[in-house]
Amino acid sequence: MIEWQWLEFEHLPREDLYEVMRQRQEVFVLEQKCLYPDLDGYDQAAHHLMAWHAVDGKRQLAAYLRCIAPGVKFPEMSLGRVLTATSARGSGIGRQLLDEGIRRAEALHPGHRIRIGAQLYLEKFYSSFGFVRVSEPYDEDGIMHIDMLR
Repeated sequence: MIEWQWLEFEHLPREDLYEVMRQRQEVFVLEQKCLYPDLDGYDQAAHHLMAWHAVDGKRQLAAYLRCIAPGVKFPEMSLGRVLTATSARGSGIGRQLLDEGIRRAEALHPGHRIRIGAQLYLEKFYSSFGFVRVSEPYDEDGIMHIDMLR
């Protein structure tokens, strides 16, 4: 069973924030072998969506994304730092995360488009949620990306 949590930065419990940052480091820095400034100053202005599940009776982060309001980083709202923890891969939680994230983001900022900077190999996945490519591929921290809008 998945427990969803949608919180502003200042309402994140310390232990949950620590787990989010640990998972972001695990996936984006260590797994993808990518050195980049994850702590970019946008977390404090974001809503954070976390999916928690139980593994061996212990609550663990299964998936995560952040939503940044329109006008903060881009003219549109944006979803980013989208991740599925290793322990939850293959379970469909990534698709559930995007469904839940889009639903909550659109309720929070109705009438605004959503921008994502997607890794190129995930274009088909994001397209299935109505995102359309709006840029040529570009290298971001050693990984090919594209900008997409919904």
